[in-house]
Amino acid sequence: MTPVRTEPEPTLADRVLGGWLGRIAGNMLGKPVEQGEVWTRERIDRYLRQAGALPLTDYLPEPADGADGPALRPEWPGCVRGRVHGSCRDDDVDYAILGLDLLETHGFAFGTEQVGELWLLRLPYLQTFTAERAAYRNLANGLKPPLTATYDNPYQEWIGALIRADIYGWTSPGDPRRAALLARRDAVLSHTGNGVYGAMWAAALIAAAFTAPAVRDAVDTALTVIPASSRLASTVRRVASLHETRLPWEDTLATLAEETAGLGWIHTVPNAAVLTAGLLYGDGDFTRTLALTVRGGLDTDSNGATAGSVAGVLNGAEAIPAQWKDPLEDTVRSAVFGFDRVRISDLADRTLRLVEAGAASGAGEGPGLRDVRRGPAVGSAWLDTLLE
Repeated sequence: MTPVRTEPEPTLADRVLGGWLGRIAGNMLGKPVEQGEVWTRERIDRYLRQAGALPLTDYLPEPADGADGPALRPEWPGCVRGRVHGSCRDDDVDYAILGLDLLETHGFAFGTEQVGELWLLRLPYLQTFTAERAAYRNLANGLKPPLTATYDNPYQEWIGALIRADIYGWTSPGDPRRAALLARRDAVLSHTGNGVYGAMWAAALIAAAFTAPAVRDAVDTALTVIPASSRLASTVRRVASLHETRLPWEDTLATLAEETAGLGWIHTVPNAAVLTAGLLYGDGDFTRTLALTVRGGLDTDSNGATAGSVAGVLNGAEAIPAQWKDPLEDTVRSAVFGFDRVRISDLADRTLRLVEAGAASGAGEGPGLRDVRRGPAVGSAWLDTLLE
């Protein structure tokens, strides 16, 4: 049952800050166990049991004395409870910052080529991975979109474009269609198919969270911006249907793991299943949402980041428990040139100014805040235009 809110509704500014804090906190939670073929769901829970950390209500604990199992990622000393002093650098946060810089530099009418130009200017090559690295290499060799996504790139449907989508949701509050369109323009630099749909879906999910009465409403609304026949859409619907039957979270993930077997731990589709399950079974509770999403395994830091962004927008920054936001010390480490050690509150303020600028210019016209509560129906003509 969705908890009944007794405190005042968060302001727009509080929700935007909540999205930034949630993304960074969720990323930090999942980072030590980010290696899905090694850190399976069962191994993550075994680690937590050995450390006496189930249920999970804070950042991951340090490895227990004498604990067996795989080693945490090398970055773990700065990401576990008691040792967090500002955020660790990670691409899941770098791309949110880069997206902010993109919108500040080029506005909401940016083109895909401008996304690539900004990567070359601001983002170190060795801080890119999989599809982004392939696209970066193609850009450096003089290729233009959409060839940057398709030439010598076996990662076209992996999760990279999805993790770049938050800024388009944060700057399109209550307008999931617009968020999806912006995210698509970014995503096609490096992705195709479900890789692009994942970015559109995530952006719409975050945009809808600003006004959705409950997380399920945001999930349903986000589905309207991607083709219903896509594997991503069918997988998200499958998670929602299993959740409706009151199947336990563990059994839902086991079922989806079987149904998406063979896609790999960084592919968009199985990670969307873990993310959707974390959101629905977390039921709007910030801590439970982060904990279930990261315990679900696969690309844990990416999924934790997006789940935290959605939950942060739903709840607002004020309602995020102190154990998640206080250790961040309002500070971000970033590989994006010019942004290392920037304040999280400054990033949120700059994002809010973009929202206001977009509204003033008419760039935010769309279904509107009230319409999102009803879950806007997307006409086939609009979707066909979006996917051209």
